[in-house]
Amino acid sequence: MKLPGAIVVASIAATLGCGVWVREGLDPATMPEDVRADYAVFAHRCSKCHSLARPLTSGIDDDAYWIDYVARMRRQPASGISQEDTVVILRFLHYFSMEEKRKKGKLPEAPALSPAPPASASPVSSAGAVAVEGPANLRGAL
Repeated sequence: MKLPGAIVVASIAATLGCGVWVREGLDPATMPEDVRADYAVFAHRCSKCHSLARPLTSGIDDDAYWIDYVARMRRQPASGISQEDTVVILRFLHYFSMEEKRKKGKLPEAPALSPAPPASASPVSSAGAVAVEGPANLRGAL
């Protein structure tokens, strides 16, 4: 068995053939600044259980479907998705869905997005209800 030689060959091939490492997901630098923090939570939580390609290439662009989908993922024990994370993830998925619709010509070009609420603002009331900032069909859905 020539394992040391195989390791050397594999190392050289990897160095020559894989000069650029591609990260999974989206490049946050291409997003509006107020969306980047939401994307970071989405990427961190959702990549725990599956690749980011799963939601990003799903073709889903319906907010109601995303609400059900994220609620189902939140119930997975390993997800670590909190109630607060749900709001942030849904906000990112809404942004992403709208951008995908625009790319396909289903929507006109977007006006500038309103800034995200301050990080100190809690989306969960003392009664445990989640307040969702964004489209009317997301508000109160959780």
